[in-house]
Amino acid sequence: MTENGAVRLRHTSLRDQVLEVVRQAMVSGEIRPGDIYSAAALATRLGVSSSPVREALLTLVNQGLMEPVRNRGYRVVAMEEQDLDEIYEMRQLLEVPGTLSAAAKAGPADLERLGDLAGEIERAARAGDVASFLDADRRFHLALLSLAGNRRLLESIANLRDQTRLYGLEKLAESGRLTGAAGEHREILAAIAAQDWDALENLMHTHLRHTRADWAAG
Repeated sequence: MTENGAVRLRHTSLRDQVLEVVRQAMVSGEIRPGDIYSAAALATRLGVSSSPVREALLTLVNQGLMEPVRNRGYRVVAMEEQDLDEIYEMRQLLEVPGTLSAAAKAGPADLERLGDLAGEIERAARAGDVASFLDADRRFHLALLSLAGNRRLLESIANLRDQTRLYGLEKLAESGRLTGAAGEHREILAAIAAQDWDALENLMHTHLRHTRADWAAG
């Protein structure tokens, strides 16, 4: 999300597009716990009507990521350090073996598609575009996990990813360190192509540690 509401929207429902944009802003910390956001104000900022924005916010409420504030709007559910530790632990328990299971089913076409997403991540990192980086990173990992064919696992991990709070990525982008994180996706794909499952497991543990130790803050 940008100040002038200039957002690249894909051909999905308007409600889903708004949900994606708000989710990115929550994860990056642009929309922060404690601040109250009205559907009307967000709609104006995004240049859309209030209805799809309200639907998107209610979806986030149902997912436990936002809470309604009577007669005022919605706010992000606050995360304490303990919450973030629990989310990190759950992601390690679910996302690492889930990725290993999915990777074993990846074919050449899958690796090509994931390679395109890795390219998006790298371009966003070089440009210092944090929102696009987060969007492409999310799509990369969920596309990989989808190969496991377990819808409930995919939904659970997507929800855990959305509960992660990542702050300070702008500083990482300014220092050029975001490109290092982007490069890890190529290493993940190389391990999958080589069917080196031990390397892939280690890479995923390292990758997830970044989201907790380096980026997330209470």
